[in-house]
Amino acid sequence: MENNILTEKEKMLAGKAYQAGGEELAKERLKARELVFEFNNLAPKFIKQRKELLKRLFGKTERMFYVEPPFRCDYGYNIEIGDNFYANFNLVILDCAKVSIGNSVFIAPNVAIYTAGHPIHAHLRDQEYEWAQEVTIGNSVWIGGNVVINPGVKIGSNVVIGSGSIVTRDIPDNVFAAGNPCRVIRQLTDADKDYYYKDFKLGE
Repeated sequence: MENNILTEKEKMLAGKAYQAGGEELAKERLKARELVFEFNNLAPKFIKQRKELLKRLFGKTERMFYVEPPFRCDYGYNIEIGDNFYANFNLVILDCAKVSIGNSVFIAPNVAIYTAGHPIHAHLRDQEYEWAQEVTIGNSVWIGGNVVINPGVKIGSNVVIGSGSIVTRDIPDNVFAAGNPCRVIRQLTDADKDYYYKDFKLGE
């Protein structure tokens, strides 16, 4: 009975099966697409204007963030980004559920973050039912190019996701993970600081 008194948006945000074709969600997607269209079509020099558009679009931003156009999303208000956030070209976030991203997260080109899913059985899928699960990304994470992050995934802090990975399950803190499906390859330690800086100290 509970589903009978919930709007389709309320069902979506509650992680229940819902139909996205209703008037309320359609209006919200259109609003987001108008802002995204404006963002993607501004001249490169209009950095402040693009930032203001993302502040209007996203549910939460901090002081320092930069997103290279083109960018795509469904609603925008379900996206929360932390401070010192950078996303390269062609980031796609299907934010039918909340996407929470921590501080100092760097995202390479052609990354896709999906909260949306569809029933496996065609009978329900043909009736245009879908569902959404939250995605969470911790602090100090680097996501390589062409990575796909699937619904319901939690990625810990101080994590590197190798390029081309398909992330289908949770990834713990302090690891390098890669592959299809993405899996932990090894732990990241202080010894990794020496990889790029063998001949000089940081800050010199």
